[in-house]
Amino acid sequence: MSTNRIDQKFTQLRSESRAGFIAYICGGDPTLAATRELVWAMEDAGVDLIEIGVPFSDPLADGVVNQMASTRALAAGASVIGVFACIREIRVKSQIPIVLYTYMNPVYRYGFDTFLADAASAGADGILFLDLPPDEDEASPELRMHGPLKRIRLIAPTTPPERIALLTKDAGGFIYYVSRTGVTGERSDVAEDMAQQVAAIKKTTSLPIAVGFGVGKPEQVKAIAAVADAVIVGSAIVRRIEEFGADPDLVRKVADFVRPLAQATRKS
Repeated sequence: MSTNRIDQKFTQLRSESRAGFIAYICGGDPTLAATRELVWAMEDAGVDLIEIGVPFSDPLADGVVNQMASTRALAAGASVIGVFACIREIRVKSQIPIVLYTYMNPVYRYGFDTFLADAASAGADGILFLDLPPDEDEASPELRMHGPLKRIRLIAPTTPPERIALLTKDAGGFIYYVSRTGVTGERSDVAEDMAQQVAAIKKTTSLPIAVGFGVGKPEQVKAIAAVADAVIVGSAIVRRIEEFGADPDLVRKVADFVRPLAQATRKS
C-alpha cells in the first residue's frame, strides 16, 4: 500500500523546516465544478492540504459563514456522491492531500463502511468526523475506522489531559487543535495560551499538530506557524467564496486571497 498523502506531505514539510498551510472549503459552494477549480488554484497558490466539507443541513459546530456555505451547496444540488465525484475530478490533475470534514448524519444515511470505501476510492486521504467522539470506538465497534483513510481528531482548549490522551491514541494524519472555544469564524488575534496547549498535546503524540479556528490574516498564520506543524484557515476563505460566488473571477480572487496566507508559513 502506498504511503498516505497526508503523511507524505508532513514528511516533506519537516524536510523543508516549515509549517504547512491547510485550507477549508465546503464542497459544492458555489458549485461542485467551482470546488474542483478552487482546489487546483489554491494548490498553485501554496496550499499544502485541503479540507473539503460535506454539505449538511444542520452544521452546529460551524459559525454562520460556514453554515451558509452548506446551505448554498445544498441549494446548488451538492451531495455526498457529488463530493466524491468532485474529488475524482480533482485527482486528474492533483495529488494534494484531501481531508473530508463531515457530520455523522450524512455518513449514517450513506452507510459508514460504504462511505469510507467510496471516500478512499475517490481519492480522499483522511476523515474528520465532527460529532463522532472517541468513546464510540469502544461502544460502537461498527464505527471504527479501517482501510487507508486517516482519522483526524479534534482537540479543544477545554479538553482535559486524560481525554487528550484518548483522542490522540487512535488518531492519524494530524491532530486538529481548535484554538478557541465556540463555533468557526474569524477572530482578530491569536489565543494567548496556544503555544502551551500545542506543547501539551505534543507530549501525548508524535502526530503533527494543526491549529485552526479564527485564523484569517498573514500575521496570525505566521504566529501559529512558529509553534505548530500546520495552520488551518476556513471561514476567511469561505467568506470570500460567498462574496465572489457569482463573479467570473471567483477562482482567481480566492487564490489571490489565499496566497499571502500560505506564504506566511514560509520563512522569509
